[in-house]
Amino acid sequence: MAVKYSQWTALLAMAKASLKAILRSPSAVVFSLGFPLVILLCFGFIGDSTVSVKVGVDSATDTHSYLYQQLLKEKSLKLVTDKTNAELQSELKKGHITAILKIKELPAVDNIPSNAVQVYTSTAAVEKIGVFNAILNGVIRNADAKYYSHASVAKLEPLITLPGRRYTTIDFILPGLLSFSLLSAAVFSTAFLFYGLRQTLVLKRFFATPIRRLHIVLGESLARLVFQISGAILIIAIGYFFFGFTLVNGWSTFFEMLILTALGVVVFMGFGFVVSGLANSESTIPLFANIITLPQFLLAGTFVSVDVFPTWLQYICRIMPLTYLNDAFRKVAFEGLHLWNLGLELGVIALWGVVIYAVAVRVFRWE
Repeated sequence: MAVKYSQWTALLAMAKASLKAILRSPSAVVFSLGFPLVILLCFGFIGDSTVSVKVGVDSATDTHSYLYQQLLKEKSLKLVTDKTNAELQSELKKGHITAILKIKELPAVDNIPSNAVQVYTSTAAVEKIGVFNAILNGVIRNADAKYYSHASVAKLEPLITLPGRRYTTIDFILPGLLSFSLLSAAVFSTAFLFYGLRQTLVLKRFFATPIRRLHIVLGESLARLVFQISGAILIIAIGYFFFGFTLVNGWSTFFEMLILTALGVVVFMGFGFVVSGLANSESTIPLFANIITLPQFLLAGTFVSVDVFPTWLQYICRIMPLTYLNDAFRKVAFEGLHLWNLGLELGVIALWGVVIYAVAVRVFRWE
């Protein structure tokens, strides 16, 4: 009795073989996992460090004065004391330091310290001079409050603190990094894979077997889906355990992010199918793929919020599918929303999926 050919067994065999090929490909592993992890580690170690203001100290400054000692305690202020006055002026003109500080201690009156403060700045240092002035004035006000008691026009009631979560750099960066790694890996790997299979006549050999064309695509897609979800698990785990990435609802948030990952991979693979259908040679694949990925890398809120762009450019940003995947990841991870609360984001991503696969069907070539 003849054994009936199983399409699903063939599909799983193709997926297994394709997954092995992906894991054996250094470029696939580097660009899908290595590159995102390097960026994640860079931003993770940078963390949420405060603004640092670099200020030179004039050689005539009395470093034993009360005011200077208080400035040394300011964490956001870096005082440069190892350069000559001429070197400091050169650094100031180049914008490498924000100001040059000169403090002269005056005779104390009734044991209250007194200082004359002189600040030099330049037009090259306008970016942070306001921050330095705020720090300096704050230190002076604190000193005044300590040594000069006086009545106040108002009584400050105790500060009321409401519970909340701190939105850190990693909470913004990790979702954008994860989304873009899904986009770039899905587009490039799918495009190169099916173009290569077509050019080397491997697809033609598949057609000599009983496996259906749909199951060929599903098998290759399943391999990439497993690989990208595994990469997402690794990225999220490193962000959570090492850099404090917020998973507000714990495991449920984690699994919802994986569902969004799967949706993103499926939709973005459609772009890869389009590129493989349009490309006439292997050298044109990066050109088409970069036309799709680079604008979204720059404009879809991957590393910079869409809100910082001009209003007219934000309309373009709001067309891109990566923008909505970024928003969905951030709303789930930090805000605690669930998938059923993301009607707009999921709707736009799904709409892009319908459109791009309709185009892929028209341009995709088996031979």
